[in-house]
Formats: sequence, structure tokens, C-alpha cells
Amino acid sequence: MRDVAVVAFAQSHHSAEDQGLAETEMVLPVITEIKERTGLSRFGFTCSGSCDYLQGAPFAFVSALDTLGAWPPISESHVEMDGAWALYEAWVKLQIGAIDTALVYGFGKSSQGDVRAIMTQQLDPYHLAPLGVDQVSMAAMQARAYMDKAGAKEDDLRAVAARSRASGRDNPFALHLPDPDGDDYDVAPLHGYDVAPVTDGAAAIVLAAGDKARELCERPAWITGIDHRTEPHALGVRDLTRSESARLAGERAGAAGVEVAELHAQFSHEELILREALGLGDGVTVNPSGGALSANPVMAAGLIRIGEAASRIHDGTASRALGHAASGPCLQQNLVCVMSGEKNHG
Repeated sequence: MRDVAVVAFAQSHHSAEDQGLAETEMVLPVITEIKERTGLSRFGFTCSGSCDYLQGAPFAFVSALDTLGAWPPISESHVEMDGAWALYEAWVKLQIGAIDTALVYGFGKSSQGDVRAIMTQQLDPYHLAPLGVDQVSMAAMQARAYMDKAGAKEDDLRAVAARSRASGRDNPFALHLPDPDGDDYDVAPLHGYDVAPVTDGAAAIVLAAGDKARELCERPAWITGIDHRTEPHALGVRDLTRSESARLAGERAGAAGVEVAELHAQFSHEELILREALGLGDGVTVNPSGGALSANPVMAAGLIRIGEAASRIHDGTASRALGHAASGPCLQQNLVCVMSGEKNHG
């Protein structure tokens, strides 16, 4: 296997309201920053993650290519997934050995549509989607099942939200939300603060292999393990109180022994389930960026988790970190990326 590292990460200043920008306009400053930071104007491979349903137009990702300067022609691909899965594709491309650098980016403008209605389109089209059940209602069902089985209380969920929001207020890119307040439910047992906020934003990461990584970054975040797994599509055949796919992905990626974990938990209870699945003890710092509960740009939030984890290695505050991304209802799909400040640290 080739040694591949995250060498640069950039993200937008996220917004909870429509700022009047098209998705392309959100992406451009991030791409410009990442090029300036690495000194690269072109990359061996480019891969993006976005969702046509958010923009309401087919092939919405094509317009974002205008931000790259795609002439002369570039080697490019796209996933209709969070940018974390675009990163996985780029990592595989680097393993082939034909290229030494890759640009990965993800973006989404959630404010221009009804995200809860849009996300019903990812459900089984014959039995579940026609019911119109939204992602928050399904998450509430999972939260209730988990709380009943594990003995967790609403105060445990509130504590997760409070810590996430407090960390987010120290993050210049997050939404800077106040401490959890009020007893009104969104969908019981989830309160409004237990649900990730509507967020517009974009992010980009540069991967590089071998000596090129050392050339571009003083302290590269070497990817020592990466894996993604999925649960059955039908919620009725899954144990919603645990995440077997996250457990397996973490085991295969080598999650044991990390110091920092950035988890893509879009609901408070999901962090508790993921902590158990990944075996994260009290000594692991979880979501120091504030996580998705402080800023959740759809199609970029998972990539941001990997970027935030890599940043802890870049600045020397951690030697081993984990970035996690999720997709689908009730933690259906999970990707785990483990990074180290040392090339041979597995």
C-alpha cells in the first residue's frame, strides 16, 4: 500500500441562512484557499461530493467544476454522497500509483429547500418513501430504542448537545449556537438542540502520496486505515440501538488508540451509539470542533470531520486521530478514516 496523507484542509464559514450565494460561489473561495495553501494549481485527480436534490437540478456538480479551472482537461469524478466518500475514491486512485496528488471537495446549500422532505428520497421507494417519514422522526425512533435499552436519559443527550455547542463557539467556521435551552420537543425524545442545524457550506481536502506529501506539508496526517460499511436498507431488519457497520469499519480502519475523534453525529444520541461502536473511552477527545451539532453542511460535514481530525495532527495537538462520516437514516452507512503523524504507525 502507498503511504497517503491529508496535507491540506479548508472550509467555508458556514451559515444557517441563505446568503444569496449559488453553490458554485460557496465553493470558489475554498478551492482558491486550498490552492494557495499547497501552491498547486492542478491535481492528479479531482473528486467531489454533492447532492442534486439540494439544488433541484440534474448534474449540479458540473457547475462547481467552473471553480477549478478545468482547462486543459482534468481527471475528475463525482459521488452523490458526502465528500468523505469522494475522499475514499481519491485514496483508492492514489493507491493505483498513477498520480501523486488529489483534490477532494464537498458542498451543499441546505437553506434553499426542505431538507427533511428532500431526504425522504433516499428511502426505500416502494414501502417507506411514500409514507413521507422524515429523517428526524426516524432518528427519534432510534433515540427512543437506544435510551430504553441503554438506560440513557434526556439529560445525557442534552449534555452531548451542550458540549458540542460550547466547542462550536470556539470554532470560527461553526454557527456559534447558544447553550441548549427549553423543553419543547422537535420529535420526542429529541429536542431542537438534539438535531443538527440547517447549514450551508463547503470544504476541501488535498491528499498526497509519499515524498510529495512531505513536500507539501510539514506534518502530514498519514492515513493508516480507512474503511466504510453499510447496514441493511430496511430499518425493520436492523438493531437501531447499535451500529454494527461503524463497529466493523472502525475495527478494520484501526480505531483503537486514537486521541481525538471527529464523529459525524447529526443527532445527540448518535454520538453515544458511535462512541460505543468505535470503542472510544473517556480519554478520547470527541468533536473538539463542535461537530455536526454546531454546523452540518449536507454533503460536506463528513469530509469536514476528516479535515478537522487531520488538522489536530497538522498542528501537533494529536498524534493519532479519527474522522468519521455517516450517510443515510439512523447511521445506515459509516466511513472511518484513521490518521497518524507517523507514516508507519498502524
